[in-house]
Amino acid sequence: MISYILPFLVALTVLVFVHEFGHYWVARRAGVRVEVFSIGFGPELFGWTAKSGTRWRFSAIPLGGYVKMFGDMNPASVGARDDLTPEERKVAFQHKSLPRRAAIVAAGPIANFLFAIAILAGLFMVAGQSVTEPLVGSVIAGSAAEKAGIQSGDRIVSLDGDQIERFDQIQRYVYSRPAQAVDIGVERGGSVLVLKAVTGQTVLTDRFGNVQQIGQLGIGNGGQRTVTMDPVTAVVRAVEETGVMISETFRGLGEMISGRRDTSQIGGILSIGKMSGEVAQDGFVQFLSFLAMLSINLGFINLLPIPVLDGGHLLFYAGEAIYRRPLPKRLQEAGAMAGFAAIVSLMLFATWNDLVKLRIVSWVSGLIG
Repeated sequence: MISYILPFLVALTVLVFVHEFGHYWVARRAGVRVEVFSIGFGPELFGWTAKSGTRWRFSAIPLGGYVKMFGDMNPASVGARDDLTPEERKVAFQHKSLPRRAAIVAAGPIANFLFAIAILAGLFMVAGQSVTEPLVGSVIAGSAAEKAGIQSGDRIVSLDGDQIERFDQIQRYVYSRPAQAVDIGVERGGSVLVLKAVTGQTVLTDRFGNVQQIGQLGIGNGGQRTVTMDPVTAVVRAVEETGVMISETFRGLGEMISGRRDTSQIGGILSIGKMSGEVAQDGFVQFLSFLAMLSINLGFINLLPIPVLDGGHLLFYAGEAIYRRPLPKRLQEAGAMAGFAAIVSLMLFATWNDLVKLRIVSWVSGLIG
């Protein structure tokens, strides 16, 4: 259990710290007094008070964290005190200008994205990135590729007009498009052909127990190499990879909403804990890559326009910018309650999925039966 719990707690603590420090750092530079910086919720286990007056603390429930700013009614920044003196208003979050409040709220997810970029760039410089040229090494008989006329030795240069430089780009593109038509640009004999293919589809169960429908083309790669990069190239590639992960996450969410992807793929704390332990056993480099992926997902989730999350606050601020005044307090409070209910419901649903994937439900059923 320790081999699973410890990596999970390390990953969660690091990501929560990065996220909340983004809020904290921008808030301090905007002139806001920060009262509490907490890793975890509930009763304080230990902590210290900085010269700035901020109480840095670790709390009993290590499943998140928060930054409480002066003038807020609660750590979620819902509601504001109206009994402040003019001097106190100068350092109160709710009395800062709209652009400053928006910057403070957006800083958390942005910090997660920057952290992921820093990790990936460091890995690309030190360990390198495995790069596979988009060369077709083999074609499976009867596959979508063979039916489309793709041959061994072809170089795939585009998919639906998007330029392709690496084989993993082909995999990502095809995986998310089962049983869909794709225009494939192929370089052969010095000329480029555009072939039309309809991807195959299959059910994939990954090492973490996630099941999903994926697309298949039916080609094997023509070899790969590991490339270490200079700092500038590494940062550019890290930004690109972060953008791809955000795009794929957004696409996956859209497919779940539209019903094209099974919602059983949604995982919760138990799945993350299981994955953390398994990836940690693969080595430090793999764990850092996993940490970068989690950081991107944390930033993305927090930008969803759900009240209580950062994206919900930004949504309210957008309304304030349009109407040139804060939205009614009752509306904000109702939105916060609805957002909280939505988050709790999602957590319960994800936990149920975890229990099913980990076969805990079937085990309990067996005991009862």
